Amino acid sequence: MSVGDPSTVYVVHCVDTEGPLYESTAATFERLRQIADIHVAPSRENLARIANGDLDLGGKEKIARALVCPQLLQYNDTWDKVDAMLNRILSSAYRQEFSDSTGKGWRFNWFIVDHVGYLDNPRRRDMGYHNVFDHYAEILSSSSENSGDEVHFHFHPMSTYREAHTCGTSLLRSTHIWDILSRRIIDRHWFPSSYRAGFHTERPDTHWFLEQWIPFDFSNQAVNASDLDGQQTDMVNGRFGDWRRAPADWSPYHPSHDDYQAPGSCNRTIFRCLNVGTRLRLLSQEDVDLAFFRANAGEPTILAFTDHDFRNMGSDIESVHRMILASAVRHPRVKWVHSGAQEAAQQVLDIPRSSSLELNVSFAAQPGGTVLMRVKSSADTFGPQPYLAVKTFDKQYFTDNFDVQIPRREWTYVFDHQTIVPMSIDKVGVAANSCTGSTAILVVDDFRASVDSFDSRLAHKVE
Repeated sequence: MSVGDPSTVYVVHCVDTEGPLYESTAATFERLRQIADIHVAPSRENLARIANGDLDLGGKEKIARALVCPQLLQYNDTWDKVDAMLNRILSSAYRQEFSDSTGKGWRFNWFIVDHVGYLDNPRRRDMGYHNVFDHYAEILSSSSENSGDEVHFHFHPMSTYREAHTCGTSLLRSTHIWDILSRRIIDRHWFPSSYRAGFHTERPDTHWFLEQWIPFDFSNQAVNASDLDGQQTDMVNGRFGDWRRAPADWSPYHPSHDDYQAPGSCNRTIFRCLNVGTRLRLLSQEDVDLAFFRANAGEPTILAFTDHDFRNMGSDIESVHRMILASAVRHPRVKWVHSGAQEAAQQVLDIPRSSSLELNVSFAAQPGGTVLMRVKSSADTFGPQPYLAVKTFDKQYFTDNFDVQIPRREWTYVFDHQTIVPMSIDKVGVAANSCTGSTAILVVDDFRASVDSFDSRLAHKVE
């Protein structure tokens, strides 16, 4: 297949990969109250009556049924349940049941989150750096049937009261994002090129953060609002997941500097990605038809959709596959292929995948007890600077801005008592993406041995 085949739909299944999730009956009714202002005494009997439409809720019966749909409440609330689902859907036999028009099996894109920094965890999320990431890394590496699955980045901004079951929108107060990325670089030699927003929500601070480092953003949820959307108060007026002004025709776009929803001249590319198996902004047959129509008109198109690993993804896969088959019948000239998110982005944007990015890092002791780090790139980086990660001997992780010497090609950083004391440093990592999505990571595991003429005089106290 040629790059960017104009008659192809690239099917991209994005999984917000968060691990197990538990919800008590009382918590379910609390969600009803918060989302739709429905006040009902918590009980399993009332839950069944709402699901069956047998309870008078003053005109809110439909939204209540959507919120407590039995499928949505069947949580994978332990890793054993998550793994049982994965054991089924990751098998080559299962993937092949839902093969694409070329005969290749289903593929997944795991957008993985770290749950860290919270004080309250009533949904029993798996807390800790790398916990979810390592769990999936082990499963995917031990399986010979991962069939080209890709691993990407998902992030939840910190909620005001540091509750793991509530939503946040501010990256500026979510300092754990720096810890997560610094640890991923140094501990796991990994850095993302594709991203999905937590709670589907971006704000100007997230927008500008992504412009620094991540070229592909699968967060656009532009849809025509339904009656049910208007009854969910947590989504009204763009509260969460605001994509009301973004393109809704599956066209990728570069965002505007001042409005991430408007096409402009920023660096990253944003792709539309709708929900399946949840309560809002759901992928419909009409949406799938539109993707095929667009490809049939000569525009290679990404059909991206997302769900969560804490629910049964099998029913979501079966539902989407049925819609794709229906659209394929109406557009017999269109090929449709299962794809990785990054691979699909490179295809539809007509980006050559042969180009790679390399980073060179050197250190030198300088007069006055400082260490100068110099970073050079073999090609232009996606953003204005690489990501700097530093681990100290007391197991703290830091990041900082570089001094730009040659835009997108060369940078320096000075380690001293005004930044990070050289004698305190254990490891240093640098990561960047190219404009084509090629990722380069370089980790220096022995900082001292990498510095020319390193000696004890480099130690300085902070006055």
